[in-house]
Amino acid sequence: MNLLRVLAIILVSLAIVQPRCVSQESTAKDLTSPSPVAGALDATSSQSVTHEPWDVLSTADMTLKPEPPIVGEKVSLPGFTRELLRVEWRKGDPIDLYVIRPVNVAHPPVVLYLYSFPSESERFLNNAFCRMLTKDGYAAVGFVSALTGPRYHDRPVKEWFISELQESLGTSVHDVQMVLNYLSTRGDLDMNRVGMFGQGSGGTIAILAGAADPRIKAIDVMDPWGDWPDFLAKSLIVPESERASYLKPEFLARVAPLDPVRWIPQLKTRPIRLQEALFNPLVPDSARKQIETAAPVGVELAQYRDTKEYSEKVSANGKMLDWLHTKLQPTTESLTAKALLQHAVVADKQEKAQ
Repeated sequence: MNLLRVLAIILVSLAIVQPRCVSQESTAKDLTSPSPVAGALDATSSQSVTHEPWDVLSTADMTLKPEPPIVGEKVSLPGFTRELLRVEWRKGDPIDLYVIRPVNVAHPPVVLYLYSFPSESERFLNNAFCRMLTKDGYAAVGFVSALTGPRYHDRPVKEWFISELQESLGTSVHDVQMVLNYLSTRGDLDMNRVGMFGQGSGGTIAILAGAADPRIKAIDVMDPWGDWPDFLAKSLIVPESERASYLKPEFLARVAPLDPVRWIPQLKTRPIRLQEALFNPLVPDSARKQIETAAPVGVELAQYRDTKEYSEKVSANGKMLDWLHTKLQPTTESLTAKALLQHAVVADKQEKAQ
């Protein structure tokens, strides 16, 4: 892909999704080097070994078996702890997973963060950013999508996120579910209150993962990619020299099962917010409109005309997080049930003490 195009995409992504932080300090190092593999795994061999069809959203009938996670680093800092782990359930595709927890909260609710290709995970090494993510008592979990950053290796240059779009999306949707499986084994997170934020291609993956996995209780997406015939015909992320290949019927047929226009209506029972940075040139207006139209009744639509409005309403002081945090707060009924349970436990102890 043209270098200038990549740089432009990165700059736009950073302008849209990186909240302002007062510090750039960081103390941990990323595990960026992939585990060694004996040669490249092509699409056919990868699927035959793992039985992982990319056009199927749910992992329920797949044979993805996780290896024990490897702890790269764990640091305790004012306000939060950060773990860097390496997880793997697909040969030759290790994932660097960041788990950031607030201090003094035993079982915090958790939000998964997935940013758009080609963004990487350096933001989770920014201590000010981590403090912001956890400031309201919520845990944050971050990783990068397939064929992105350290997960792009052992491939010919001509194979990249868009050329392998079915794999990029399908694999990442499965990864979200496998990450949730791992988090549920930890015992230190409230897995009854899980949300997901996704931006760009990460927003697409969040919609698809939400449709596949009811454990995701609230979904907040920014500029999701989708409506593939229009998106691939008009988006600036697609090089003109390659565009015709992605508009062929066979390519569109492969990615059609992974179009958020098809799946976003399935999220009608859960809170969902659709954010649109109208100044972002990577998402065609026609694609935005198709996703808006397909969204279920009750979706919250937030549009930002320019960077000034975006900064005022979203990025300043971590306002981006407020919506998801509000939706993941315990209901009155759950609070009442918890209080009754605590009262029963106290009464039982008092009775035994008498």
